[in-house]
Amino acid sequence: MIQQRASMDWMLKDLAEGVPQTRNVVVLSSDGLRMAQYGADNDTADRLAAACAGLQSLAGAVGAELPHSEGKMRLVVIEMDGGFFYLMAAGAGAFLAVLADEGVDAGLMGQRMRDLVIRIGAHLSSPPRHDVEQAR
Repeated sequence: MIQQRASMDWMLKDLAEGVPQTRNVVVLSSDGLRMAQYGADNDTADRLAAACAGLQSLAGAVGAELPHSEGKMRLVVIEMDGGFFYLMAAGAGAFLAVLADEGVDAGLMGQRMRDLVIRIGAHLSSPPRHDVEQAR
């Protein structure tokens, strides 16, 4: 996992620096564990990752109410006082989260996030964890 984090650092930095007003970029597993981050200290990134797990679950439940939907969340955007929050599905069991200031170009952010997911989607996958007892 250390190798994976190091290899993603420059890609997350590229997203953050390529879109003005970006604060934090976090890659997380579907169960809310931080896999990589840029622009946030570990505690902030961990809090964002944990919140994202709940948010993607909630979005999936709402999506399941749509006809012809499997309830899989693709993108959530939240606008709040002071900025925007983006959460995008990014490979099997992984998500890309971005916190940005109010002046961010929302269209550019969405485009750059999609580009990043396409470019490194395989690196953003988080394989399911297995119970140690089951593995024996």
